[in-house]
Parts: sequence; structure tokens; C-alpha cells
Amino acid sequence: MFFKRWFQRKPEHEDGHYRHGNEHLIELRRVVKTFETAAGKFTVLKGVDVSVDQGEFVAVIGKSGSGKSTLVNMITGIDHPTSGEVLVGDTAVHTLSESKMAVWRGRNLGIIFQFFQLLPTLSLIENVMLPMDFCNMFSSGERYKRALRLLEQVDMAEHAHKLPSAVSGGQAQRVAIARALANDPPILVADEPTGSLDSKTASSVFELFEGLISQGKTIVMVTHDNDLARRASRAVIVVDGQVTNQYVTRALPNLNVDQMTWVARQIERQTYEAGATIVTQGEMADRFYIITRGEVEIFLPHPDGQEIIVDRLGSGKYFGEIGLISEGTRTATVRATPDGEVEVATLSREAFGKLLQDSEETRDVMSRITHERIERDRSRDQQRTATRNMNGQT
Repeated sequence: MFFKRWFQRKPEHEDGHYRHGNEHLIELRRVVKTFETAAGKFTVLKGVDVSVDQGEFVAVIGKSGSGKSTLVNMITGIDHPTSGEVLVGDTAVHTLSESKMAVWRGRNLGIIFQFFQLLPTLSLIENVMLPMDFCNMFSSGERYKRALRLLEQVDMAEHAHKLPSAVSGGQAQRVAIARALANDPPILVADEPTGSLDSKTASSVFELFEGLISQGKTIVMVTHDNDLARRASRAVIVVDGQVTNQYVTRALPNLNVDQMTWVARQIERQTYEAGATIVTQGEMADRFYIITRGEVEIFLPHPDGQEIIVDRLGSGKYFGEIGLISEGTRTATVRATPDGEVEVATLSREAFGKLLQDSEETRDVMSRITHERIERDRSRDQQRTATRNMNGQT
């Protein structure tokens, strides 16, 4: 189908961008969403930036009321942003009228809900055919055959002519997935699709999603299940209407939703100019640093009194943990690289200590990496000493 091929294609403009300048299949830019309530205005999303590439499986997680469902409703057009932009492929979703939105959504998005939302008076196969009828996709004869193939794909063909009330919750969700695929959309958006299912059934539904990713689909899924979220390509964590920096999430991948929410509230952000010193060797360790933009260089003293660069770290890496874990002083000097400024997210000594106390997995990983770094620096010291001695003998 021409429309589908046009939408799925990668950017073909000379600069590699989509029509509205977006590089990614899905981009939310500085999205704010404010609702009017009886108690006054309530802002659910606070300047959110999110990007999703074609073929990604992204889990959106956060505590109840964090704004995660509102975030995905921006992508589907169910909610409109108060300000900001929502770009999906070559479409500026935030500019569409309600009538155009319905047609665009029906052809390009498959939406899966927590409670299935199958029409109770239609058979399962009729529920799957419904989006094709609504969007006038495929011929009348093709719709039945396609719906049956989709039900076969989710192991529900033998129940095709049953009503939704005659199947289990897990089976109904499989049918809902088949319905979401009816018009062969490039993107699936699922809001808590396993929330009402037992763990075994939820895992089998998740396996269906993984199979769809292997077929080239892009999936954005809201979930409260930490274990399922870890099986996605990556997680977007929403805290109090804001998205936690992806590099913080990458640096601390073993935290659950509650722990990451707590960390996000403790973080302080700082920016350093190119070449600026962030920490100095010998100072008392007081903060933990995660690089969220730019790069830093790690310096150790050379026996001749000069400094030498022993490492270079980029976004998603961290430093400063050695002095905190050993309750001592900084073991190296860290500076922003000369070619650009650096942004870091920092935790105080107290917050870092609580983080390790609350997350055994994070504590074990930090301890292992700290040991490796100490051993690496010790080996370098021994090599430099040996080189100096050899030079002295000659």
C-alpha cells in the first residue's frame, strides 16, 4: 500500500531528516500538557523531550500519576499538547484536526489497551476486521482473509467466531493485538497491555511484541512491570511529569521504578565549560557524577610532575564513586574536554549512600567497577615506575 510505504520509509530528504526536521521516527519536543480541573490548572507533562527510532521497543515506566499514559496519548493524538510539538514520521500530529487525526491514527498506529476494548456484540474476527472497515483498507474479500491470518499469528484462529465474553483475558488481549495490526501500521502503542494479566500470560503477550519487533515494527509500551520493561530495547522513565535523562537510566540500569523515581528527585544538574576542572585529585569526595552531555578526561599525576590522561568518558558513564565508596579523597582529577562543555547529573554523598543501600544490584556493580578501576590505575602506576627506573639506569 502506497500510504504505508510512504510512512515507513526512512527520511529521504537531503539532510537525512523527516519533513519537519525530525531525525527520529517519533519526536516529542518540549511538550507541556496542562489540564483544567475543578481545583485549577494541573500540569501533567512539563517540557518533555522524547525520541524513538524505527524498529525500537521502548518501555515507558513511572509511578501512578507520573504522566506516562499522557505521554503516549501525545503520540496517538488522544490528547493534544498545551504547547510543544509531536512529530511522527512526516506528520506534525499536534496540528491535525479531529477528523484528520482519526484517519491518520487508523492507518498508521495500532493501539492496544489494558482492558482490550473489544466490542462485545461482534465476534473476534469481526473485531479484527473493524479497523479495515473504518479506514476502507483492503477489499471486502481480503479483510476476512487478513483478519483470519492475524488471528492465526496470535494463536486465536480457532476461536475466530466466538464472542469476546467466551475467551479468557489473555486470549482477548491477543485478539486486541491482532486488531491493532489490522491495517499493518508501522507503530504500535500499548498502554499497560499486560496490567490485567497474570505473569505467565503477560510474558507470552510480551513474546508476541518481541516477534513484531523482529518484523520491523516500532513499539512504545506503557508498563508498571519492571521485569518486562527490562526486556524492551530501552526504558523511558517519567517522574513528576518529566522524563529522566536517558543517560542517567543507562548509568543506573538496575534500579526499579521506585528507586529511579527517588534518584531523579535527588539529582542536581551542573554544566562545566570546555576544559573546566570538575573534581581534583586529593580533595574530599562529596558527590557522584553521571555524564549526560559531552565528555570528560581523567588525569593522574606522572612521576615527573606532569599530568597524563588515562581515560576519556562520554554520556552515560559515571565517575566519583571510588572516593565515596572508600570514604576517602578523590583518586584522580577530572576535567571537561577542551572541545566542548559537559553536563552532569550529580548525587550528594548521602544520596549516593542511600542508593547503594537500597539497590543491592547497583552496589555490586559499583563495587566491581571500582575494584577494576583501582587495579587498572595500580597497574599503570607500576608500569610508569618501571619505565622511570629503566630510564634512570640508562
